[in-house]
Amino acid sequence: MGILNRFKDIMSANINAILDKCENPEKMIDEYMRQVVEQLAEVKKETAGVMAEEKRTKRELDENDEQVEKYDALARKALKAGNEEDAKVFLGKKQEFVNNGLDLEKSYEVAKANATKMREMHDKLTEDVRELEQRRKNVKSKVAVAKTQQKLNKVAGTMNTASNSMRAFEKMEQKADNMLDVANSTAELNSDYNEELENLENKYNNPSSNVDEELEKMKKEMGL
Repeated sequence: MGILNRFKDIMSANINAILDKCENPEKMIDEYMRQVVEQLAEVKKETAGVMAEEKRTKRELDENDEQVEKYDALARKALKAGNEEDAKVFLGKKQEFVNNGLDLEKSYEVAKANATKMREMHDKLTEDVRELEQRRKNVKSKVAVAKTQQKLNKVAGTMNTASNSMRAFEKMEQKADNMLDVANSTAELNSDYNEELENLENKYNNPSSNVDEELEKMKKEMGL
């Protein structure tokens, strides 16, 4: 029954705790299932051996019963033939097989009980493995969904980064527009100042124009 104990050890392992510590759940669950299937194959082999032992003891018991019936029938024939001594010999042989049959019956009952118990455990373990296989598929499905979600999260993060970059770019554009407005305003102020300065310079750099104006003013005052 050592194989049953090993199988139970594997089946009772905390698979959730194992998966929590594993970076690759898919790989871990596959390895776990490989061990379970290998152990189940050994359980199947031992179960077949126990069932074969039941069949063997049953066959020996049946063959022994046939011998009991055989010598019983010979004893009866001898009695009918009037040969009591021969009948006693046959009955003695029959008794040997009857006594042997008692031991064979015990062996068969034990073998039958073992085979029944082993078959029940085998069937239960087989059903457990089927359930684990379905759970393995569920784990793999969840891992696939998780990987897809991680990809979506990564894309979302990239979009957020791009959005932040766009906002930063807009701020730079606004700053550049502001700088351009300030530069244009400064250029406009400088242009007005230069024009006023030029007019002032012309006023003092061309005194003749002031004399002519004064002359015209005087003529008007004199009525000339």
